[in-house]
Amino acid sequence: MRLRLLKKNFIVCLVILIVFIMLFYSFKRTKEDTNVEVTVKDSTQAAVLMEKFEYSNIPDMRKSIYDSNYKQFIHNGDKFPLEPEMVVVVQVHNRPAYLQMLIQSLEKVVGIQNTLLIFSHDYFSEEISDMVKGIAFCRVLQIYFPYSTQVYPNEFPGQDPGDCPRDISKEDAIKKGCLNAEHPDSYGHYREASITQTKHHWWWKLHFVFERVRVLLGYNGYVVFVEEDNYLLPDFHTYFKSMTELKKTSCGDCDVLALGNHNGLSGFHEFSSKTETAAWLSTKHNIGMGISRELYYKLMGCNNAYCTYDDYNWDWTLQNLSGTCISKPLKVLVARGSRVLHTGDCGLHQKEKCRPEMAQESVDSALKEARSALFPPALTLTDHGPVEHQPHQKNGGWGDVRDHTLCINYAARL
Repeated sequence: MRLRLLKKNFIVCLVILIVFIMLFYSFKRTKEDTNVEVTVKDSTQAAVLMEKFEYSNIPDMRKSIYDSNYKQFIHNGDKFPLEPEMVVVVQVHNRPAYLQMLIQSLEKVVGIQNTLLIFSHDYFSEEISDMVKGIAFCRVLQIYFPYSTQVYPNEFPGQDPGDCPRDISKEDAIKKGCLNAEHPDSYGHYREASITQTKHHWWWKLHFVFERVRVLLGYNGYVVFVEEDNYLLPDFHTYFKSMTELKKTSCGDCDVLALGNHNGLSGFHEFSSKTETAAWLSTKHNIGMGISRELYYKLMGCNNAYCTYDDYNWDWTLQNLSGTCISKPLKVLVARGSRVLHTGDCGLHQKEKCRPEMAQESVDSALKEARSALFPPALTLTDHGPVEHQPHQKNGGWGDVRDHTLCINYAARL
């Protein structure tokens, strides 16, 4: 009887012990899940705070620009923790339909997960920002040009009401007493803020990416510069890696990589694996341009020359530097089968009748024909030897000393 009682008590204790253990682990797991949920929630809230950008008024927008450029929040940083194999910088204005096409093309690039995408904005809108935040296929950083005409609408570097009209004569401008009367361009015209902004943005972006983007400190690879109305082919990343290897082995004196050209996909099957060398030309080599840190330092040695040359185009200005301030003309290694397409049928001078849907149809049709020639197993090179300086007649639009001073000071103001 006593043994049976002991046995019964033992079973009861065992059951209580099992229940207690189950309750303990259930509580522990609930607590851990809660902690994870809180951590995720806190992380999400932190990300939202990091990304907070005010669009309601100009003072708040200016503050958001400086805060964002300082914080440099990396989207998808946890998802893609490895160091980037390449960096692609997109200069963005206000053509969201074309930007969406670019993003769709980027998603199809094989190896894109190993890329850091940097979007540099000079126009600020929730639509564009949300489009970029929606990218989930690689790491993304958004940076913001702080001297945009959007946030300086009635003062320099925007268009000040006291500025001289574009076509007024210098004599009349002096009589009128307008702000920049003493500084027309080489053709007697006064500055237009909307025209000068692109050159400002390009030079500021170059400084900022190489000097101030913290995640790139120590990065010694190429930075490829594209624009919002470009479209990248699926083998862009693979071709880029092959091109950098070809430069090392066969074109040590090449300064620039040009992954794009302006021939579209004409003759792509014939030219897909072919590259050539040339003197850098604005009209040919300004699309999908790969710049090394070494070249960046050469360009920075020409800071004053870039910022005072009377041409509102960054690329024509660069061509002028090649062979003048930079004593040895820039030599470019060019993809004959372009890996970057230009889709924009409107831009700085053409603002009406934009047909992005037609551009998409054209790209889709061309890609269907070219697809079998993508991913060539090896690249060939035709080296045309030494290059010469290619002079041109400057276009003007950049005569105002205020533009010169602001541009020169980017390095100091960063």
